[in-house]
Amino acid sequence: MRRGSGERHQPATDDPSAPVARIRRAVAAGHRGALEEAADLARDPHPAVRAAALGALARRGVLDPDLLAGAIRDPDPDLRRRACGLAGRAFGTGRPDDAIVTAVADRLSSDEDAAVVETAAWALGEAAAHCPAWCVDTLVATARAHPDPLCREAAVAALGAVGDPRTLDAVIDATHDKAAVRRRAAIALAAFDDRRADDALRRCLTDRDWQVRQAAEDLLGRGRS
Repeated sequence: MRRGSGERHQPATDDPSAPVARIRRAVAAGHRGALEEAADLARDPHPAVRAAALGALARRGVLDPDLLAGAIRDPDPDLRRRACGLAGRAFGTGRPDDAIVTAVADRLSSDEDAAVVETAAWALGEAAAHCPAWCVDTLVATARAHPDPLCREAAVAALGAVGDPRTLDAVIDATHDKAAVRRRAAIALAAFDDRRADDALRRCLTDRDWQVRQAAEDLLGRGRS
C-alpha cells in the first residue's frame, strides 16, 4: 500500500544497523555478561549506543578507565555528562583514578555545556578527600563565577563534601547568591570547623528564603554555637 505524502517512514527497530537496535544489544550484552560485545559497542559511531554500552560495563564493574576517560572528552555533550556521572559513582566507591579525576576536572573548567559542568562538579564532590588541590581550586572558580546557577550550586555542594578549609570564603560568598545556591551553601558550611562558618550560619537565620533559614536552624541546633 502506497504511503500518503504526509506520512513519515519510521525506521524498523529490528534493523541491526539502527541505533535503537544497537542500544538494546549493548544493554543486553551487559545483562548477559558479554563484555567484549559491550566494549565494542562502547566505540560505536552513535553516542547513544556508546552511552548504553558504558552503562552496561559500569554495572558489571568492568568499565576500563581509558574508555571512561575518552567518553568524558567525547564530542557529544550527553555522553560527556553520562560519563561524568559514571565517574562520580565510581569515585564514591573507593580511591579514584587520577586520570579520571583529571578528565572530569577538565570538563568542569572548560565544557560549554552547563549540564556537563554541573555533573562534573557533583562527581568531584564524590571524590571528596581524594580531590587534589588544583581540582578544588577549579571548584572554587566554578562556585564563584560560572554563569549558570545550577553549576554554582553543584560546585558549592562539592566544596562542602570536600571540606577543604581554604574554600570557606567561597562557600560564605555563596550565601549571597540565588536562593538555591544559598541553601546549598548553608548546608556546606557544616563541613567547616571555623567561627566564620558559624557566623555565616547565624546570618542565614535571617535569610529571606525559608529553606535557607531552616537549614541554618537545623545546623545551629546540633550543638553549633
